[in-house]
Amino acid sequence: MSPAAAPAPDFLAVINANQGILHRICRLYCPDADDRQDLYQEIVLQLWQSWPRYQPTAKVSTWLYRVALNVAISNLRQRTRRPVPERFGAVPPEVAPPPDPGPDADDLAQLYQAIGRLSDVEKAFVLLYLEERTYEEMADILGITQNNVRVKMHRAQDKLRQLLTQAA
Repeated sequence: MSPAAAPAPDFLAVINANQGILHRICRLYCPDADDRQDLYQEIVLQLWQSWPRYQPTAKVSTWLYRVALNVAISNLRQRTRRPVPERFGAVPPEVAPPPDPGPDADDLAQLYQAIGRLSDVEKAFVLLYLEERTYEEMADILGITQNNVRVKMHRAQDKLRQLLTQAA
């Protein structure tokens, strides 16, 4: 190991430190609690399988977001291609409710419902924005240029505003 190379962090420590991120991604892409748990497990499995290829020179969060978002989007596309037969009398939920209802629970539920109506890619942009990631970090995570991030972010924000205005 060269003196400039940082030691790789412990996998379990990375997962434990970033559980919130993983759960938020799962909540955005899966309305059902069982599906969210399955997606979480699939993301952790994919992270584990790609762990040997992780380069300690890159930010752990960038690598984690990239893998997790790719798995979530792939999972969503598979579910929409092969819809699960509905249970008798089951009504599919639109978007999962927020975990902690508080004084702003209605507003938060409305926001999640609007985000649920965005495209897969738009959801990723909104999630990264809500996580207060810079455009540079978003570009690294999503593998696009910063200018492209700005354009797509602006479009996603406009669409989200329209959805929230329609709901009000």
